[in-house]
Amino acid sequence: MAIMAYLGWNAYPIARMNGDPASERARSDFDTWNVHLDFANCAPTGHTPIIIQQIRRGRDGQPTHRFLWTCPHCGQRLPGYKPVTQAAVDTIVPNLAGSSVFFFDRVSRAALTLAKEASIRGALVVFEPSGKNDDRLFAEAMALAHVVKYADQRLADVGASITSDRAPLVEIQTLGAEGLRYRERLSGSPAGWINVPACQAPALVDSCGSGDWCTGGFLAKTAFGGLSGFRQIGPAVLRESLRYGQALAAWNCGFEGARGGMYQISSKDFERHIRAILEGRSAFIPVDVTVASGPVVACPACPVSGSSAKNVNTKSAA
Repeated sequence: MAIMAYLGWNAYPIARMNGDPASERARSDFDTWNVHLDFANCAPTGHTPIIIQQIRRGRDGQPTHRFLWTCPHCGQRLPGYKPVTQAAVDTIVPNLAGSSVFFFDRVSRAALTLAKEASIRGALVVFEPSGKNDDRLFAEAMALAHVVKYADQRLADVGASITSDRAPLVEIQTLGAEGLRYRERLSGSPAGWINVPACQAPALVDSCGSGDWCTGGFLAKTAFGGLSGFRQIGPAVLRESLRYGQALAAWNCGFEGARGGMYQISSKDFERHIRAILEGRSAFIPVDVTVASGPVVACPACPVSGSSAKNVNTKSAA
């Protein structure tokens, strides 16, 4: 949502924030990027999900990251994702009119209902599965989605989706450092796989969030006209839009965190950097950047005293 807002879109997350410290931290950040929070307090509310990212260096010296789902201090499991309930659907559905895109990455009955209603109202439905826990709901999601994007190493068995009668219009399979491949049936008949090599990352600090940047860039270039507009894009625009998304993903690798560059680079420099990446030119120079971190968010089971902001001096590629 923050990435889409950064790219100039009106973004509306549908969530169950309950006013806990984590949700207030998220709200403050969303406000910074002009993300609209009209539907962020769906009842029943619950603890905001917390995930810890650790960045390390592998034996080859390259940075890698992993995620922790338990508190490193008390050992308790951190609050996890809770889907919006069916009770919130009736409140949200009337506001879906005029939406260009409905995006979801986890299946639930409410998410599928909202996706269907958004599609009826002309929105492009984008499904980026993070897992396959419920086969029945997953099959419904695949039938509803117009665009499906997934990582090869996580959901390679999704592969045959576009050969069925109710297949998505575009299927995108990301391949990490090897780039991505896609196939489409915008003209009616399914086409074969087309490979698109990755853009060269000007710096490799952390790859976390690059898939989100790729999705955001792709949708920003193709989905502004909703489903009807998306159906009109040709093969060249489709490939160019995916390439733009890949450039955003490569740019993001130069910063720590899923959206680190947003806090360090002006909009003007961002556009300049992306243009340079697309043209195969050097986009970054090392600079010292002082980043003001937000207040510390504690595990609900492990409160800490005296959380406060601090300045962290980092060397980053900017």
